[in-house]
Amino acid sequence: MAMFSSCRLLATASHHPALAAAISARASSVWSHVEMGPPDPILGVTEAFKRDNNPKKMNLGVGAYRDDSGKPFVLNSVRKAESQIAAKKMDKEYLPIGGLADFTKACAELALGNNSEVIRSGRYITVQTISGTGSLRVGANFLQRFYKNSREVYLPKPSWGNHTPIFRDAGIEVKSYRYYDPKTCGFDFAGAMEDISKLPEQAIILFHACAHNPTGVDPKPEEWKEIAAVVKQRNLFPFFDMAYQGFASGDADRDAWAMRYFVDQGANLVLSQSFAKNMGMYGERVGGFTVICSDADEAKRVESQLKILIRPMYSNPPLNGARIAATIMNTPELRKEWLEEVKQMANRIISMREQLVSNLKKEGSIHNWQHIIDQIGMFCFTGLKQEQVERLTKEFSIYMTKDGRISVAGVTSSNVGYLAHGIHKVSK
Repeated sequence: MAMFSSCRLLATASHHPALAAAISARASSVWSHVEMGPPDPILGVTEAFKRDNNPKKMNLGVGAYRDDSGKPFVLNSVRKAESQIAAKKMDKEYLPIGGLADFTKACAELALGNNSEVIRSGRYITVQTISGTGSLRVGANFLQRFYKNSREVYLPKPSWGNHTPIFRDAGIEVKSYRYYDPKTCGFDFAGAMEDISKLPEQAIILFHACAHNPTGVDPKPEEWKEIAAVVKQRNLFPFFDMAYQGFASGDADRDAWAMRYFVDQGANLVLSQSFAKNMGMYGERVGGFTVICSDADEAKRVESQLKILIRPMYSNPPLNGARIAATIMNTPELRKEWLEEVKQMANRIISMREQLVSNLKKEGSIHNWQHIIDQIGMFCFTGLKQEQVERLTKEFSIYMTKDGRISVAGVTSSNVGYLAHGIHKVSK
């Protein structure tokens, strides 16, 4: 059949010179071997959602905060910082390769704490990056170039979908350790400890500092302490990804606790930060990458190499978002308002988790949904199976990724009952 179609196409082309030329050009193109790539699973969910005409439709796939009306939310502290910046009529010159100094200092202090010994001794370097993704890529490339002890990174299973291609494309082999237990919809502490204790010495291990994406499952403090002890014993190299500081629990210090504990135990780790979620500045692309060193002299040498690495990547980072973030973090009244707003966002997410479970009980569900409350941050692994997710989409126009992950930020007071009803119908 395919041969018949090809022959018919060639026969038709013989009577149409322009078509024949187009077919010949395609066949001889240097890109003719390039295949169509698979669609992004989350963007695919959004596209399907947009095509749906059901007025009750819900998009629970996108990882961006929404207010209780389901609308994008710009923080008042961000608006005020923008006004202050505009009033100063500042220039739009290039930033240095390492970024805005007022931002990078505040970025490190937010992560490590103002009273951190690392900050006081100056044995760290923080560079501004293109949000969290850019930070991870700079970090991966830096480790590939200068970390000579291993060419392997171990990610929790599962992990954020972009972690694998970021490290893989930087030339680091990606492997995994057990993390999520689908039977309990919680943390597989025993499995994680067993796997981590068997990792090759000096291997790179990635941790989500808080609000694990995609599961919403975090270790408890006492579990973190045991993990840190094994990491120290095996001489593993920790890479912390902190995309949700403040946004997870509503307390920036609490959300940084695990990473700070590792530092206190002597880990000279690396850290990626993003200000997309906790400042609601998704499109401004504000992030930081920090390397903790043995002393200030080492930090200067590392900084010099980070600049050499960044220069051919993107030359220097964007200015506007860094100015906004720096203004907020370095202005006491704005910082206070920002931290209150972050807490409000976190509390709304926590409230939606509680309301969803409450409504499932009202629907008459006999399943144990406690994991929805126990998980933390923007995302929740519901425990729904793929066929149940497909039914939710087909019968109720409720859209989520096939693994049952939902963005709790897409749940509101007005639609949480409808969501609970749909989940109950497909899971009873």
